[in-house]
Amino acid sequence: MYGLARKVLFAMPPELSHEVALDWMGAAHRLGLLKLFASQPQKPVEVMGLNFANPVGMAAGLDKNGDYFNALGDLGFGFVEIGTVTPKAQSGNPQPRLFRLPEHNAIINRMGFNNKGVDHLLAQVKKRTYTGVLGINIGKNKTTPDAEALDDYLSCLRVVYPYADYVTVNISSPNTPGLRSLQFGESLSQLVAGVKVEQKRLADQHGRYVPIAVKIAPDMNDDEIRSVAATLQDHQIDAIIATNTTLSRQGVETSPYAAESGGLSGAPVRDMSTHVIKVLADYLEGSIPIIGVGGILSGDDAKAKFAAGAKLIQVYSGFIYRGPELVSECVNAYS
Repeated sequence: MYGLARKVLFAMPPELSHEVALDWMGAAHRLGLLKLFASQPQKPVEVMGLNFANPVGMAAGLDKNGDYFNALGDLGFGFVEIGTVTPKAQSGNPQPRLFRLPEHNAIINRMGFNNKGVDHLLAQVKKRTYTGVLGINIGKNKTTPDAEALDDYLSCLRVVYPYADYVTVNISSPNTPGLRSLQFGESLSQLVAGVKVEQKRLADQHGRYVPIAVKIAPDMNDDEIRSVAATLQDHQIDAIIATNTTLSRQGVETSPYAAESGGLSGAPVRDMSTHVIKVLADYLEGSIPIIGVGGILSGDDAKAKFAAGAKLIQVYSGFIYRGPELVSECVNAYS
């Protein structure tokens, strides 16, 4: 069934097909049809103090505004992460900004955190019927100076905290100028310290502890990975998501889109992501759980992420290419 739908969707421009696919999915959910086309695999796991029906999630980026997460929950995911959301709505980068590389099972995007703003997302989350784990991914507005980035993250955190099961701090998208500089040194330390202080205040205010994850990039050497891990460990971050998209074009040099700017996802980032997970796992020795994402297009890819040290995994580009079948395949790879 998905193979037929994919042929129709891939005949459209990528961003249009993204919107059409979400609209179809939302309609099917309202009609109660989605669960007929997807299994609901159960392999319970506890991570970050949260109980997941299974360890396979939808990564942030597919449902930026929280408009479709209830529908995504019908497709067998153990958790769904929505966003990236920013304090104020923003249109993102000029189109075209999304490119399929089907011969490489890959996607290049330079969306630029296009979203309707955190207040819109909050209104959608208040309509939640999804009973699985819901993560909310937060970022900063493009116009916010790097020196004031913490203010944007705290602004979003305060709004979503009462409604999220966990919150992800996205400092690794390559499509917001200067954002990745927040991953290193004193910039990272100050940012996560500020987030953790606010987390404690909000936990006291609301009487519940909402874990904080940090999403990092794959474009780091081993020393940089260990440095980031040490900082996140020092500040007792609750999870690390590894990884975001890559700026590398290794493996897609023959694509007509290889020269397009933006983050590359899908099969070409698989080994980079798995390597980052392995370096993190060796350094952290279980002190912080790792959520693996990047290039998962099969059960074997999922198994490699788990073997490298991931406690949970997320899919995105693989889901675009494979559909709901990938979810149950990845769940079955977990042991």
